[in-house]
Amino acid sequence: MTIDEIMQALEAFGNPSTKRTLMRHGAKDPLFGVKVADLKKILKKTKKNYALSLALYDTGNSDAMYLAGLMADEKQMTKADVQKWMAGAYWYYLSEYTVPWVASETPFGYELALEWIESKEEITAACGWQTLSCWTALKEDSDLDLEALTQLLNRIRSSIHQAPNRVRLCMNAFVIAIGSNIISLTDLALDVAQEIGKVSVSRGDTACKVPLATTYIQKVIDKNRVGKKRKTCRC
Repeated sequence: MTIDEIMQALEAFGNPSTKRTLMRHGAKDPLFGVKVADLKKILKKTKKNYALSLALYDTGNSDAMYLAGLMADEKQMTKADVQKWMAGAYWYYLSEYTVPWVASETPFGYELALEWIESKEEITAACGWQTLSCWTALKEDSDLDLEALTQLLNRIRSSIHQAPNRVRLCMNAFVIAIGSNIISLTDLALDVAQEIGKVSVSRGDTACKVPLATTYIQKVIDKNRVGKKRKTCRC
């Protein structure tokens, strides 16, 4: 498929109700309001395609940008590509899903994540924490810097409630990720989760809730799923 054919397909799949929902969450025009299930119908035809993914992201259309993340070839993505995508990620579907998913599959994802979490820009810092969460889900424990991750957990313990809104949400998700993905750090993650307790986050005009980290991690433990790695975080 060409970029024009994909954009025509996106427009055809557009749904006014989905568009309203996405805009209530933070999306802006241009977008058509395409459901993820329909995006995946297009993805079946293109598979991973580096050039097309870059072109789609450059359109500035939120549907196309999200599809770009599903389509991106992590083996060809450069650090400059990922940094450009981060700069263009103007709302959380892009900054907390699309960019972290792709970044975490690249060799430089961890490096970028550590850089991003130090940003004073809320959207960038949140992206960094989400990228770290994905990194722990994809990488074997032997390939992770467990000491650094321990330090990050303790950093969250003392700072989460003073962090910016979306950063609090993503820090909480990081605690859950560590507790769920790394057996040797599960007890520490639970301890941190118990200490931070309920995390207050404004989710705007939506019904979305912030998961309680202790409850979430315990469910993973009860299902004997701790340490089960993924091949991808994209969905």
